Order: sequence, then C-alpha cells, then structure tokens
Amino acid sequence: MTNEILEPGMMVRHPLMPEWGIGQVQSRIGDRITVTFPDAGKQVLDGRRVTLEIIIC
Repeated sequence: MTNEILEPGMMVRHPLMPEWGIGQVQSRIGDRITVTFPDAGKQVLDGRRVTLEIIIC
C-alpha cells in the first residue's frame, strides 16, 4: 500500500477529491494521515479507506 511510505513534506492528491488540489502531508500515524490541501485546508484521512496519489516534483 502506497500510504505506508508517506512522510511529512510529501506532496499528494486525493484520488476522489481532485478539486482539493495538491496537498502536503503533515503527519502519518498508523492509518491516520493529516494533509493540508490548498482548497480544502487541513484534512485527517483514514488510510484504510483511501490511497493517496504521490506527486513527484
């Protein structure tokens, strides 16, 4: 699962909410992932329900 390699600072996109824009991972504790998105603010996501897309810059 891709979420297991997420680290603070990585850029990601929510595959079901592309309108949120590209977000930056703030933390990952187990399956709980906190990401700040430009158009949705800080979101705490359940990594068991969504696999975030990593953005390679």
